[in-house]
Amino acid sequence: MDLSVLGLQFIECIAVLTKNEKMIDIKKIKNEIEKLPESDFAELRRWIAEKDWEKWDTEIEKDSNANKLDFLIDEASKEKNNGNLKDL
Repeated sequence: MDLSVLGLQFIECIAVLTKNEKMIDIKKIKNEIEKLPESDFAELRRWIAEKDWEKWDTEIEKDSNANKLDFLIDEASKEKNNGNLKDL
């Protein structure tokens, strides 16, 4: 099954679960996930992991653009100047 189709089915499942509710009940979502066949569960797991990495990449890019990671460059430069780094 295509990941986009599986993602759509997952979203539809959430929509059904929340149709008469104002908030998503995570227990109901977990229950529906546990009913999935192993192959669909594996695809869902990959899809969720991919979404997680996308969010991580977005945060890293945002932090980098805001110069929040500059301390890492400074730290690496100091270590290199102190002779604590080896060339790869």
